[in-house]
Amino acid sequence: MRRHGARTLGIFLLACPLCLPALTQNVGPFGKEDLGNAGRVDIATRYETAPGTGLLVFRVCAEKADGPRLSAGVQLVLTDLANNLGYAQIMNGDAEGVFPNLAYGRYDIEVRAPGYVSTHQKVEVLGTVQAKPIDIVLQRDPFAVNLEVTDNVISPKARKEARHAVSLLTAGDLTGAQKHLQEAYKLAPSSSDVNFLLGYLYFEQKNYAQASLYLSTATTLSPRSAKPLNLLGRTNLLQGNYPAARSALEQAVLADPDNWAPHDLLADAYIHEKNFDKARDQAQIAIAMGDRFGKSAVGPSEVVLGQALIGLGQKPDAIRVLKTFLEDSPQSPLVYQVRSLVAQLEKQISSSASHPSSKGSENGSAIDTSRADPLAAVPNPSLSTPWRPPDIDDVKPTLAPGVTCDTALVVGESGKKVLELVQNLSRFAADEDLFHQSLDAFGFPTRTETRKYDYVALVSPDARSVVSIEESRSDKIPSQAGYPDGIASTGFITLAFVFHPDLQKDFDFACEGQGDWHGQPAWVVHFRQRSDRPNRMHRYNIGQSVPVDLKGRAWITADAFEVVQIEADMVKPLPQIQLLSERQTVEYGPVPFPTKNTTLWLPKKVEIYIDLRNHHYYRRHSFDHYLLFSIDTDEKDKAPENKQPPPEGR
Repeated sequence: MRRHGARTLGIFLLACPLCLPALTQNVGPFGKEDLGNAGRVDIATRYETAPGTGLLVFRVCAEKADGPRLSAGVQLVLTDLANNLGYAQIMNGDAEGVFPNLAYGRYDIEVRAPGYVSTHQKVEVLGTVQAKPIDIVLQRDPFAVNLEVTDNVISPKARKEARHAVSLLTAGDLTGAQKHLQEAYKLAPSSSDVNFLLGYLYFEQKNYAQASLYLSTATTLSPRSAKPLNLLGRTNLLQGNYPAARSALEQAVLADPDNWAPHDLLADAYIHEKNFDKARDQAQIAIAMGDRFGKSAVGPSEVVLGQALIGLGQKPDAIRVLKTFLEDSPQSPLVYQVRSLVAQLEKQISSSASHPSSKGSENGSAIDTSRADPLAAVPNPSLSTPWRPPDIDDVKPTLAPGVTCDTALVVGESGKKVLELVQNLSRFAADEDLFHQSLDAFGFPTRTETRKYDYVALVSPDARSVVSIEESRSDKIPSQAGYPDGIASTGFITLAFVFHPDLQKDFDFACEGQGDWHGQPAWVVHFRQRSDRPNRMHRYNIGQSVPVDLKGRAWITADAFEVVQIEADMVKPLPQIQLLSERQTVEYGPVPFPTKNTTLWLPKKVEIYIDLRNHHYYRRHSFDHYLLFSIDTDEKDKAPENKQPPPEGR
């Protein structure tokens, strides 16, 4: 059993950390049947499965059941709902995705593809024979950027440079991509694709003036291509050039009428030009077309529609639409601005009812809607879903305007709560579920594994490190062995100990303001390990013990000063152990222990993203059914045996 000081997350690698067998099922057809006839030839004649098992066969289509068949880059993740075991497969040109040798029961299939919105669907294996393939329909992601180089007039060398640049852009290497695009541009300056790629590159670099130049050239060279028109319109919106934005987006709507994104952006352009009738019409089209992507997806369009209705003097209708936005998009960065807008509208309507002779407030222009900028809520154009969240310092939290925060007070009071937690904890146990994925460079899982553990921890004061925590796990499922990819992650209970009174001096703190945590006000506090203080929180054991400095952001309840969520990143990469990045998020929840009328805030869900030794990993720990032995002594006999302590690094 390994003892940890007040270390948030211990990472331990076994002797062979990257050599566990994959669960991926890559299964080809048996026989000579043409896969293009899927559904017309019984699956049993084309695929085999072991006796007493079943198989599932999937086809993926674009936008409708009889739409174009998708295969390149399509990723399937099948999870057995009975035991959470997962199987991953990348089709890469195969006509069908096939999972044989499955136990009978219910499964969840997740399907992802570049440029499309991922989807989940419940499926069942009821017998050995499946009558026909299951069709999965993916909707096009309106904000995804297609970087495929289709221009046939450029030379092979220019095409090679452009495609190399696309690979680097997809991996997020803007500097490397720029070098190859500059070479491609020298070889093919009149290529619409190359100009678009340069425009996208500068857009990502937030150099909107340069982006506009290349995107304008791309639209001139290819005037019917919606791709550069859409991005050009958005770039002009960001620069405040609304006539140019409107012109580009009107052309984008004509070029691609089935894509709702240009309708959404065009409505925003009309708002800025005070053309409220057209803004209303375009926003309504965007809402109707985008509803299939989920309620929160059409949030920016709802804000534009509300603003248009205000401009048209239809305030009750505007209030209804804006309240719908607040219900549909509770995590939007525009929540506070829209709430303020609704309050102003309701106040004006109330004032008008009380003073009918006052007509001035009936004019929609009396209300300033500019603070609620819908463009701030529109998703960034993306190549694919990022494999990990952005760095803490690259994201600014949504904060309530005008609310000041006393850093010393919030940190001091939350420290008292953490100290109480340490004093109340002694020995506790929980059921732990672990979901682990190995990911490729584009964020697609190449292997999915699950584990179930009986988890036990002993927390006690320690003269050297303030707090000591001893942890152990025992397997709930006899057939599971060890840790996925040989990586053990421990110590989540202690991430909140950043605020422990004796550890606070190791960090710099700054209360950024008041945010929102599940609908309740919460103080948002940024922290960072001090370079002149020892690191007593976090380390990796990979043949050697290496401290990892953390920076992060915590959400602390405004009324009780309980730490409810913490997100943390590494301060800097550690090339000596090939650790380039790590992101962890711990969500704490109230756990009641009724025998002593005590409620403690303990980890409920943990997510970790690791870039280690040229491999990407995602894992999720979930904790439930807590037992606190120091309080619930009658439950002590139920504690599991300590069969699997975290392994020592070797």
